Order: sequence, then C-alpha cells, then structure tokens
Amino acid sequence: MGALAWLIIPVAAVLLAAVWAGWAQRAPKATGDPASLAEHRRFMAAMERTTAGTTGSGDRSGR
Repeated sequence: MGALAWLIIPVAAVLLAAVWAGWAQRAPKATGDPASLAEHRRFMAAMERTTAGTTGSGDRSGR
C-alpha cells in the first residue's frame, strides 16, 4: 500500500501541472470596450492635430 501511495503522489502532481499549464496557456479574453476604443481614437486624433502643425520641414515622423 505504501508503494501505491508513492506512485499516486507524482501522478497527481503531473496531472495537476498539466491542468495548470493548459489553464495558463489559454487565449486571453477580448476586451472590446467601445467607449474605451472611441476615447482612444479621439486621443490619437487630438495628438495628430497637435503634432501636425509643429513640423516645419515637411517631415511627418513626429520626432
């Protein structure tokens, strides 16, 4: 009976590790929050308007 217990412990550990690895590798959930995306678009548009008039040499890289 003792040998069976020593065999069950590593088998259970391997199964637990396999379940954890599968859970850790799952695909992330999509976070398509429309309000947040719209706010980001407004921010990017404002940044483009702000930096578009500051370059005098025609270089539009923003650096």
